[in-house]
Amino acid sequence: MILSHFNLKNIDTNFVEVPDESIFHLPEKVLQFGTGILLRGLPDYFIDKANKKGIFNGRIVVVKSTNTGDSADFDKQDGLYTHCIRGIENGEEKEQNIINASISRVLSAATQWEQILDCAHDMNMKVVISNTTEVGIQLVHEDIRKHPPVSFPGKLLSFLHERYHAFAGSKESGMCIVPTELITDNGSKLEAIVLELAHLNGLTPAFIEWLEEHNHFCNSLVDRIVPGKPDASFQEKLVNELGYEDQLTIISEPYSLWAIEGDEKIKNILFFAQADDGVIVEPDIEVYRELKLRLLNGTHTLACGLCFLSGIDTVREAMENETLAKYISRVMEEEISPAIPCVTDPLIAKEFGNKVLDRFRNPQIKHHWLTITTQYSSKMKMRIVPLLMKHYALHDEVPELMALGFAAYLYFIKVTCTTDGKYFGELDGKVYPVNDTQAAVFMARWKAVNPETVVAETLRDTIFWGEDLSALKGFLEAVLKNLKMIMQRGVAETMQTLKPKKVLVYHES
Repeated sequence: MILSHFNLKNIDTNFVEVPDESIFHLPEKVLQFGTGILLRGLPDYFIDKANKKGIFNGRIVVVKSTNTGDSADFDKQDGLYTHCIRGIENGEEKEQNIINASISRVLSAATQWEQILDCAHDMNMKVVISNTTEVGIQLVHEDIRKHPPVSFPGKLLSFLHERYHAFAGSKESGMCIVPTELITDNGSKLEAIVLELAHLNGLTPAFIEWLEEHNHFCNSLVDRIVPGKPDASFQEKLVNELGYEDQLTIISEPYSLWAIEGDEKIKNILFFAQADDGVIVEPDIEVYRELKLRLLNGTHTLACGLCFLSGIDTVREAMENETLAKYISRVMEEEISPAIPCVTDPLIAKEFGNKVLDRFRNPQIKHHWLTITTQYSSKMKMRIVPLLMKHYALHDEVPELMALGFAAYLYFIKVTCTTDGKYFGELDGKVYPVNDTQAAVFMARWKAVNPETVVAETLRDTIFWGEDLSALKGFLEAVLKNLKMIMQRGVAETMQTLKPKKVLVYHES
């Protein structure tokens, strides 16, 4: 039996939470760009929960923006999917299965663009959500009248332009737009790109005024570990327990946070937030953003290359390895926490960091390091470079643990071959994918197999980093030393050379 609207009546509710029939008759209120597991595991989770409590009463139209994969499984399953929550919450093990019914339909931007634009004519539509990865929010000089535009900002502008004309520019027709991409000030940056695109496309001053005055672009951050599709053994066990097959099953940890920057007006629009304390709508979310971005994401980024190159597959497995677990906890406590760009209470940072380490140890989550390396370069730029700069602003010693993580990044992104436009590295005779927009750059840098050149050219790449990292006292030398050692002796032996724990004294600037 396949999970579907028709088959819900045949599912045993003792093992899974099944949506009520009334959910399927709710109006569509949200346009979502992206079908990914993060969106389905967090924003869609909150909206589904609110609907089941009778609070939000609105479903989601999902836009499939890319040409990879298809939406056949969503169509077969009527947008339904099983969300398995596993882990530790408040000291107790939690196991919950939910059939999420928040998605009403999935439309392909490539083949169903007119139907997507038709959604702009629905006054019930009030919210736009997106997660197009960290490289999705970029300016592409394009004609937004193309069906469809190439970029996500182009698609969004086209939709808003259609809506403006559908409702004659009424203030009530404005949208609340909440991007969840892991970019600092993601809402503000998306708004700036959309406005620039509007000017580049010669759109009318009246439309641009409506765009600025009656649409709200909210900065937000999301925090929940939602790894890839569960493995075959988990899926088989789940089918036996629940009695149906589901090709869209996702698994997540219990912890969840969606912090959205907004005032009371935004709260009134996003009133699904009332259903769960994990949704926070406040005028300033900087502290939440920095704690999450640096302590969780930043630690992931610095550790992923080291762990993968050590032959460790998942985050949980790394936490069972004494050497890697020590590195992860030390880099978080000794170098990341003191250098968080915004001023935070050290006790708050320590408490948040301890929760992060507990989440990393979750026995139910298989979060693969290789997945975390996706867009590795962008993550280093967004998550780690600000920490480096703050570290050097406060202290004149090399952050040895960051330098080691940076060296592992450079070795991981040593592209050795390319096939059909895809790039690959090699570890112990086996190739692995390098999914990174800088892959071609590093393929060229590594051709000489000269670590001195690779380190120097990379750290001096001010166009990419926005900073000359080679000018940071001792950093180039430390990265080069670690890279050479990794190349000659491997990661495990290199990590054995780490100096004992040193507590640095930081002072607020």
